[in-house]
Amino acid sequence: MIEERIDSNELLDRLPPHLKQYIKPQNYEHYTPINQAVWRFVMRKNVDYLSKVAHGSYLDGLKQTGISIDEIPSMYGMNRILKEIGWAAVAVDGFIPPNAFMEFQAYKVLVIASDIRQLENIEYTPAPDIIHEGAGHAPIIASPDYAEYLRRFGEIGAKAISSAHDMEMYEAVRELSILKEAEGISEEKIANAEKRVEDLQNKEVVASEIALIRNLHWWTVEYGMVGTVENPKIYGAGLLSSIGESEWCMKDEVKKIPYSIEAAYQDFDITKPQPQLYVTPDFAYLQQVLEEFANTMAVRKGGWRGLNKLIESKQLGTIEISTGLQVSGVFTRMIRNEDNEVVYFETEGETALAYRETEIIGHGVTRHTNGFRSPLGKLKGINLAIENMGPRDLSAYDFYDGKPIEFEFESGIKVKGMNVTGMRNLKGELMLIQFTDCTVTYKDEVLFTPEQGDFDMAVGKEIISAFAGAADYLSFNLVEHQLSTLGDVVAISEEEKALNNLYKEIRTLRQSKRDNYTFSEIENAFKTIKAEHPNDWLLALEMYELTRASEILQHLQSLQNNKPQVKHLIEAGLALIDINKQ
Repeated sequence: MIEERIDSNELLDRLPPHLKQYIKPQNYEHYTPINQAVWRFVMRKNVDYLSKVAHGSYLDGLKQTGISIDEIPSMYGMNRILKEIGWAAVAVDGFIPPNAFMEFQAYKVLVIASDIRQLENIEYTPAPDIIHEGAGHAPIIASPDYAEYLRRFGEIGAKAISSAHDMEMYEAVRELSILKEAEGISEEKIANAEKRVEDLQNKEVVASEIALIRNLHWWTVEYGMVGTVENPKIYGAGLLSSIGESEWCMKDEVKKIPYSIEAAYQDFDITKPQPQLYVTPDFAYLQQVLEEFANTMAVRKGGWRGLNKLIESKQLGTIEISTGLQVSGVFTRMIRNEDNEVVYFETEGETALAYRETEIIGHGVTRHTNGFRSPLGKLKGINLAIENMGPRDLSAYDFYDGKPIEFEFESGIKVKGMNVTGMRNLKGELMLIQFTDCTVTYKDEVLFTPEQGDFDMAVGKEIISAFAGAADYLSFNLVEHQLSTLGDVVAISEEEKALNNLYKEIRTLRQSKRDNYTFSEIENAFKTIKAEHPNDWLLALEMYELTRASEILQHLQSLQNNKPQVKHLIEAGLALIDINKQ
């Protein structure tokens, strides 16, 4: 298949640099004839079975999203067709941070791992691959209700706060996956990486927001069922893309549970079939549960708990104050009063201020290179909140530009300095006041001195929101990801080359689309398979599909007897051939 380079989907053009850094070329020419045969077998088997058990939008979605049963989809072709339903697709660099994964969804971009599972893992692979992503995720987004759920999930999930443990775990899993794919890595190095992952997995930690929302993602987007507990249909990509699990999940042994917010607290094991699955009555209900969960998150609750999550995460995050001022940085400290209200906060390192997700001019990381700190709350002995003070009120309370001033907050924090200017939001509320020659104290502690430069004081009563990442992503240089060699072409043995050539020969013959093929046309290839690749079953199936030759059928029956682990796959393949020949 030759890729046709097309104009970029405009959704991809809109992606910010910190997401574009994870994108890799699909390298379609790296797919081998065996890879193509694996795709075709899984898709033919899935479409035959899933037409009976999948949500009604699945088969229509295959057509609408440009997913071919006979060949691995080209990302260019997918984007041309996905464009029609308002989505796009990209190939990414293996494991990417969970917040980035969610943010791609928020931009209505499907993240697709372009690797494909090997023949020995044809039924299921825990690693993301193009069968899982392309044949699982893509078709269901043809349902408008579900597509909007996926977008909204990404929007909310991108704001979920990770813990330091989450980031350690991500780095450990990513390192292990790269080491396992790279050549010339010692067993000892891989064993050490595996132990690091295992130790982190066994560590008991309080589940973070990203961990909980990842559970919701797993039990809906990956392993969700829709309908009734008695008669569920499949819509989760993990089920749609797995021959084994799509059949296993329909059995009575797998417990079916009505979907609810409780799914957020149900952990999963990616390496094993799921013992229970959740059933939503419809896709609209998924949104209802998502909003219910979002109401528990710091992005909506703010307060000291939200700020504390950011401090514990040790990652770039943002708080929004009641005046709309947004502070983005790595938060390190807070002071609370007796009512648990935040009366002071600090960041360290590069910090930026924003309003409505846009950096405030003059208040980027260049000005706030060494962090940002500010008291919050009301002034002592003054009923009027600072943000609500108009010019006359400020004069009345001695807030004169260019005049020295000293005042105290109800918390006991004192500010003394030269008032320079104030900045207001669109409602006319003060949200930032600048001082020079300023000293800030709390009890016996000095929080800020004139030697530290100008003091920019945030104005507001409380923190109304806290979330992961920057308010304005352009405020920070977030492009630091080094592309791995995952998915790059690797050297194959002479034996593998010879086998791929045989697969290519049969594939070329089938693509001629004639009505009849004779055994003599493939006899030499069949003899080579029997003599030099006696354990290969998939190519023998493709040969039988073309010719219905008794010699090939006998060979397949012999493989069924000698290789019980693939007996059911051969049976399934023969059944498909019989169905298609009727």
